[in-house]
Parts: sequence; structure tokens; C-alpha cells
Amino acid sequence: MIDYRIKNSGDFTPKVGELVAMLEHTRAVTLEEIKDFSEQELNGLIDKGSNSIGSLLLHIASIEFVHQVISFEGRDLNETELRKWKSSLTLDQDARKTKNTVNYYIDKLSKVREKTLLHFKGCSDDWLLEEKKWENGVSYNNYYLWFHVFEDEINHRGQIRMIKRLLLKKE
Repeated sequence: MIDYRIKNSGDFTPKVGELVAMLEHTRAVTLEEIKDFSEQELNGLIDKGSNSIGSLLLHIASIEFVHQVISFEGRDLNETELRKWKSSLTLDQDARKTKNTVNYYIDKLSKVREKTLLHFKGCSDDWLLEEKKWENGVSYNNYYLWFHVFEDEINHRGQIRMIKRLLLKKE
């Protein structure tokens, strides 16, 4: 059941708990949206240059993974991680070839989220506000990084809804 309240519902500091509530609400709505999708809906393309719903779901998982590495480990992806996640991060031609079941995509999203929640238990509200700089000199903080995770998911959920409508029109 989806919770429509922003509140700390775990062993988190106050602001981290609120952030977790937003991340979890966003994910619950995404999972509700896709839970009954067929493999055809998940893996179908509206045209040769489009992304499948499945590729967008893996992209959502990959963005969260990258933000784990940046915020929890203070580094960028290593070569092995980049090889594993690059296609879903960039939504390249190989990402369009992804063909899996809804349970596969849900499992990928869930495993990445489990790691996120485990790490958040050790984070303070001050950690959220720690300022860092990108290589180009632009400042950011951990709060922004995690805001971007659910912002990106919400954006792609809109694409998922549009793709589903367009695929249904093609039938």
C-alpha cells in the first residue's frame, strides 16, 4: 500500500527520514504503475530510436547506483561498474535490446534500493548538507544528489506512461 505522508518511518535522522519517505513514495508509485505490465509492454519500442519501459527501469536503478557511489563512497564509478551500468546509464542502443520480465526489473530496483536504505541508516542530517564540488567547480550537496534520484525517477515514470499509451495505440 502506498503511503501518502512524508514522515520518518525508520531508524533515520529527521531529514534523512523525510528524504527516504520521498524516495520510497516515488518508488511505490513506479512499482504500482508497472506491476501488471506484460513483457511486450516492458520491452516494446515505439520506434527504433526510443527506449523501452524496461530500459527506463534499469536506467532508474543505474542512476540510484551511481548516486550511491558518489555520495556514500565519495568517488566515481570504476571500470567494472561502468561496464556493468553504462548502457542503462546512457540509454544507448544496447539498452534498447533489453528484454526481461517485470520481476527482473523489480528485483534490480529493489536490490539497489536495499543498499541505499542500509547506507542512509548511518547518515546524519549534516551529511545531507555537506558541500562538494564537481570537477567543473560547480557546488552540490548530498541532499541534491538524492533529490535528483527521485526527480529522475518521476521524470522517467512520465515517459513510461507515455510509452505504454503509444504501444497500446499500435496494437
